[in-house]
Amino acid sequence: MLASHYYNGKIEAGCDEAGRGCLAGSVYAAAVIFPEDYQNAELNDSKQLTDKRRHQLREIIEHDALAWAVGIVTPEEIDKINILNASILAMHRALDQLQVRPETIIVDGNRFKPYQQLPYTTIVKGDGKYLSIAAASILAKTYRDDYMDRLAVEYPCYDWLSNKGYPTKKHREAIRQYGITPYHRKTFNLLGDGQLSFDF
Repeated sequence: MLASHYYNGKIEAGCDEAGRGCLAGSVYAAAVIFPEDYQNAELNDSKQLTDKRRHQLREIIEHDALAWAVGIVTPEEIDKINILNASILAMHRALDQLQVRPETIIVDGNRFKPYQQLPYTTIVKGDGKYLSIAAASILAKTYRDDYMDRLAVEYPCYDWLSNKGYPTKKHREAIRQYGITPYHRKTFNLLGDGQLSFDF
């Protein structure tokens, strides 16, 4: 069973992102606030769950949370500010939208930037330790996957239905063959050869 809170007696938001390592598409992040005594044995790191189970749990999270929100940073913004800054900005945008204001924040990973002077703690593998971070990982992952599925209809040759924009062999072969889309991150090593091989 994952822990319900890191800070006791505080309104705590858990944050996580999805799509940081992708070659294409926006990066998504979510923030979730649960009631202080909340328990749910089903919640876990989104990577440990099937797609069907993630979408089932998304409905439960959205019903049970005191507040939840999703923040998005576009490929154009990623290219301007880099993916680390974009991931943190996506979390800040999610926090901005929460209908309940958090008093503390816990974040998956080891990097974050201060948000409105609130106390925060970064937790490596936090999505496998705290319910709100696990829930945020599920929301970020499912909303981003749904977005990539929509883009895949527009650009079927890149196999985004399967790879969701991650650097698979098939994705990189399609970039080599067809070039890039408006959704590709131009500052990323798109061909996997250590070079930015396109004349942008």
